[in-house]
Amino acid sequence: MKEVLAMRKFVAPELVFGVGSSKLAGQYAENFGVSRALIVTDNGIVKCSWVRTVEKSLNDAGIETFIFSDVSENPRDVEVMRGAEFYLENRCDCIIAVGGGSPMDCAKGIGIVTTNNSHILNFEGVDMVDVPGPPLICIPSTAGSSADVSQFAIITDTERDVKISIVSKAMVPDAALIDPELTSTMDAQLTAATGMDALTHAIEAYVSNANSALTDLLALDAIEQVSNNLAAVIKDPGNLELRGKVMLGSMEAGLAFSNAILGAVHAMAHSLGGHLDLPHGECNSILLPYVIRVNFPYVVERYSRIAEKMGVSVAGKTDEQICNELEKAIMALSKAAGIDMSLGDLGLTREEIPKLAEMALKDACMVTNPIELSQEDVEKIYEAAL
Repeated sequence: MKEVLAMRKFVAPELVFGVGSSKLAGQYAENFGVSRALIVTDNGIVKCSWVRTVEKSLNDAGIETFIFSDVSENPRDVEVMRGAEFYLENRCDCIIAVGGGSPMDCAKGIGIVTTNNSHILNFEGVDMVDVPGPPLICIPSTAGSSADVSQFAIITDTERDVKISIVSKAMVPDAALIDPELTSTMDAQLTAATGMDALTHAIEAYVSNANSALTDLLALDAIEQVSNNLAAVIKDPGNLELRGKVMLGSMEAGLAFSNAILGAVHAMAHSLGGHLDLPHGECNSILLPYVIRVNFPYVVERYSRIAEKMGVSVAGKTDEQICNELEKAIMALSKAAGIDMSLGDLGLTREEIPKLAEMALKDACMVTNPIELSQEDVEKIYEAAL
């Protein structure tokens, strides 16, 4: 009962979930009283009909649009600064992000740079944003990053080759229009990587030392939705109902981790992805079982509940057996999704591990890992995943 009554804040944008919600962009922007919108997307999505549909919705509402698509898979600090310059040059007064986590994180960064007149790297850490950005509407085209509902923005520091975490309620979008139809253009690899990212969000939020009754509810349903439907949607990519279930799980996981924060998997994935410029979801998928092995003895009940949600029978089994079966279930899902590689396969060498571990320990996500890890602990996890 004490845990239920513990004081917790919960932040979330106004959100609309369902097919066709992306077409409400103009209505929402009009409600904010704006006239010139910067659409932030990437070079892949800008060619899709989704961007044109959103642009038409805005134009029909009398809002002039400008498109910025110079965004990498792992958005860079220099791209954020170029986007901010483009925003100011065109005298924009709101931002619409269309795409995956990269355009949405870049859009968040552009917003706070323009209102605070400061370099994006100056906001690294927790609650470092003094002035909120302009109105921001996020329209996700992937089911995994959950940047559309979270208070996180992840940006690559190109000088240090590391991803920085910006955590602030100023990063929460004003509105999220979550339309499962937009995920139908994802290929199998992107569906797998973003889906495993969503699963990791939910698992880390549930075992986080900042969990709450509300984040628990969201995290557990997210685990069930993603683990039950991810492999199926990869086999049947045109099935909009399956797409919707995975996207619902992604949204729930995002709301959970935005408020309970994350853990060692994400801290280590940020370090790894920033150094080798790797897909974030794949890094999470590979690291997740090895982090669970280290954390498990300290949060047995919570990992056992996660195992049940993933279809593992825990009755009459020892803690060691449950841990083994949970690891196997996660690895089996990763393999079914087409993520069947090691960190070594992705290019990591043993010599790089100490530096990566050092950077991971400085990541904001490490603070809410259920146990405190040492440099040696983190190095051993990287080594096990090689």
